[in-house]
Amino acid sequence: MDVGQVRVGVARSDPHGVLATPLVTLARDLTAAEDAVPTDLAELARLVAEHEAVEVVLGLPVNLAGRHGPAAVHAKAYADRLADVIAPVPVTLTDERMSTVVASRRLAERGVRGKRQRAVVDQAAAVEILQGWLDAQRRQTR
Repeated sequence: MDVGQVRVGVARSDPHGVLATPLVTLARDLTAAEDAVPTDLAELARLVAEHEAVEVVLGLPVNLAGRHGPAAVHAKAYADRLADVIAPVPVTLTDERMSTVVASRRLAERGVRGKRQRAVVDQAAAVEILQGWLDAQRRQTR
């Protein structure tokens, strides 16, 4: 997942954990009461169940110096809240440095620009995050 202030980009992998593909972009529910489950988290829980996810990988926006700024704090808080909603499925944070930049560049190379790009860039960033994590997992098991 690529979690932003306004949207959440979601990708999924094949059952063998080889290839990440875009799934959906969800609008963040910023109006939910503090004791209620926001609609974006409820929809993520539904997707986790529907796709029988065994783990959720969420991008942690580390800055170029490798430090955790306000965006990373926000992502961690979102991950904690999501983990409560989808338990016992674990939520793993992974470095997402430059994922949105790479996703935007790849979309532009394919001729997707402007409003069309904004509509799918979060999903594309989620694909970059998940694919990087899947590739790293494969390298570790070799």
